[in-house]
Amino acid sequence: MLAVVPPVVWLLLQILGRTWRYEVTAEPGVTPAFHGFTPGGEIYCFWHQCVLACAHYYRSTHATIVISQSFDGELITRVLKLFGYRAVRGSSSRGGALALRGLQQAVSAHQPAIFTADGPRGPIYQSKSGPIRLAQQTGAPIGCFHLYPERCWTLASWDRFQIPKPFTRIVVSWGPWLHVPAEVKDADVDGWREQLDAAIESARIRAERYHVEEHRKG
Repeated sequence: MLAVVPPVVWLLLQILGRTWRYEVTAEPGVTPAFHGFTPGGEIYCFWHQCVLACAHYYRSTHATIVISQSFDGELITRVLKLFGYRAVRGSSSRGGALALRGLQQAVSAHQPAIFTADGPRGPIYQSKSGPIRLAQQTGAPIGCFHLYPERCWTLASWDRFQIPKPFTRIVVSWGPWLHVPAEVKDADVDGWREQLDAAIESARIRAERYHVEEHRKG
């Protein structure tokens, strides 16, 4: 499986992705990364359900991504490496400290670091503390985004995983940036995590409304 599945998935995603059309939107005053400026040592967060579209859309960034140490995580790592991503292995339940050190090195080298904020097992739309800790330690801002396809297959999984259909439009929606101060106390981390949830949710809801408004215009 490790030898065969990753290149097959990569090839299928390459073919499918060539049919997708992306449209970018952002909250007033928010500059979308990868469009408004070249990414460097920032932190980026999104919900697990749009991994597939994100993997294709941001394939040229060579970003470093946190991936769990499970067998499924190994499959995902090999697929993403074919797209040019870098990976550090770990999660909130296993290897988290090691993954955080790997991301610190990436940010210090002015490379973007990416979290699937509610992964790898959920609950859906609830982030872990890793992005807040990394931002606190590095001073890097957190960019929050969501990719939402107009037409997709939705799996019956914990994250309602989405597979965009061929030739669909995908909205790339950006929410507000977060700037976490270095002096944040442990007791305040959950409060910042809730702000992160709200920022990513803002991007997700904006993306869903974007399609609705476009249909009304049509």
